[in-house]
Amino acid sequence: MSETLARYIPEHAVKPVFELIVVNQVHLKIVNERQTRHGDYRKGINGKHEITVNSSLNKYKFLITLIHEIAHLVAFEKFGRKIKPHGNEWKYSFQRLMIPYIRPEIFPSQLLPLLARHFKNPTASSDTDATLSLALKQFDAQNDKNYIFEIPYGSVFRIDNGKVFKKIAIRTKRFECLEVSSGKMYLFNPNAEVELLLG
Repeated sequence: MSETLARYIPEHAVKPVFELIVVNQVHLKIVNERQTRHGDYRKGINGKHEITVNSSLNKYKFLITLIHEIAHLVAFEKFGRKIKPHGNEWKYSFQRLMIPYIRPEIFPSQLLPLLARHFKNPTASSDTDATLSLALKQFDAQNDKNYIFEIPYGSVFRIDNGKVFKKIAIRTKRFECLEVSSGKMYLFNPNAEVELLLG
């Protein structure tokens, strides 16, 4: 298992993460990419703790996602199953589990201040922290997508599910975009990756 982990997370995180997996009796499955989530935790009907993480994540996102899911397990075990999935108990557990990894032996120095800020009050997804998300994406395998904040207003773009939109305006921190086929308005985070069709 630790050899497998070494392919997906930073080298200096392998031993302590492996110990977390063993101590918490986690059955870890590394799965093909899912568009809707990076990872998932569930307690199986047999009582086993099952965690899945997308294989396509870069090693830093993979580590954060795995610790995120282990935090669900730890929070449910410590505080009970009636807590909110991303409530204060989970935030507390996630912070406690993640803080030992926020160091230069594990994360690049440019990510450390962003991680420190994010983990003061972690969100359900690191993708909602646009600054951290963009910084983490620089370690992804190259792709030919654009970020929505980069494309000009009036541009037409497509998202992964094939829907086509036109970038209209900015509303506070998110971008208002018109779905071309339905005429409905949607809000996109600035770090949403899109395929530019007409600029």
